[in-house]
Amino acid sequence: MPTLRLTAEERAMLGGRVGEGVALAMRVIVGQARISDAPRLVGITSAHVDSCLYHGQVSLDFAHRLVELGARVRVPTTLNVGSTDLIHPGLVRDQALASTGRELMAAYVELGCTPSFTCAPYQLPQRPGPGEHIAWAESNAIVFANSVLGARTDRYGDFLDICAAITGRAPYAGLQTPEARRGTVVFDCRSLGEFTELTYPLLGHHIGSVVGAGIPVLLGIPPEASEDDLKALGAAAASAGGVALFHAVGVTPEAPTSVDGLPVRVVDVETLRRVRRELSADIAELDAVSVGTPHASYAECVRLADLVVGLPLKLPFYVSTARSTRNRLAEDGVLRVLEAAGVSVVVDTCTYVTAILSPAWKTVMTNSGKWAHYAPGNINVRAILGSLSECVASARAGHVVLDA
Repeated sequence: MPTLRLTAEERAMLGGRVGEGVALAMRVIVGQARISDAPRLVGITSAHVDSCLYHGQVSLDFAHRLVELGARVRVPTTLNVGSTDLIHPGLVRDQALASTGRELMAAYVELGCTPSFTCAPYQLPQRPGPGEHIAWAESNAIVFANSVLGARTDRYGDFLDICAAITGRAPYAGLQTPEARRGTVVFDCRSLGEFTELTYPLLGHHIGSVVGAGIPVLLGIPPEASEDDLKALGAAAASAGGVALFHAVGVTPEAPTSVDGLPVRVVDVETLRRVRRELSADIAELDAVSVGTPHASYAECVRLADLVVGLPLKLPFYVSTARSTRNRLAEDGVLRVLEAAGVSVVVDTCTYVTAILSPAWKTVMTNSGKWAHYAPGNINVRAILGSLSECVASARAGHVVLDA
């Protein structure tokens, strides 16, 4: 077991010479470093905190304790979704949850975090570049940062994330190190032919369910794949398994040029058809539609606005997005188009983590592999996975409409 070496500054933080709040956070970081056999700590340039999502009284207690001890974040720190929509508080049906969620979100802002409240911090203007050491929580943000941006972050759960932000340090272990970022298995996707919008979440779900926490190397991903495509792939892989990094040869910055010596799994069209059947209830009845998990980008919202213009929607339709994206949509007039069509624009949270959808609704359609994976267990609904155009067509028809 390697000996953990701390710098003089780190020892000062641990010893309380920089404040009791920093000392508490440093004890957590050092404890995790010893558990993970890290030889040292590494300075980080940013953090993304998931601890602002309420999971019980301990969530509030820890945040309030840090505030009482005078802790403040040392690096730019964004916040993940919370348990309520602060702009549209009436959307949340459980007002007790909304109240505690609001209190927790406010505590993290008091610690100096930016009130971004988005699960997609990579859509914000300031984002890390290749090789930057960061401490991001939220599974889809982690896999996007590592894979698409080429930044370096391990998986940081609740309280580790905010402690890293307060100390500006993370254990030099796991995906912070180059050795741990090498691919472990190849997925040959070249027989899939033309990729569609749904190929990415279906492929991601399949990969995650196969590799667990391994690091997949993907052959055959189109070089023109957009960030929204890669977001959908990574989010599904991180929810179906523990994928925190994938390499798409010819697409992502750290992808290897040779895959010799790695085991190979071939992905065919029938595999993705099977995955879609697994993620979708075999039923035509539909109660609502929810898209935007992870949070819909500006481009996705514009496309949704183009699709909903015209015939009215017969079913409740929700899109979750970041408040910064909503502000841009409002400035450009796109928000007015969405709301006029009957689309509810949810910010600061997501429909599968808090009580927004009616408990009477039993079947909900989505374009997100992540939402389809989690919502049945989280909010007791049957999910149906479809493309964005299929979601809109279904909301107009009042029942499930699939292209194929």
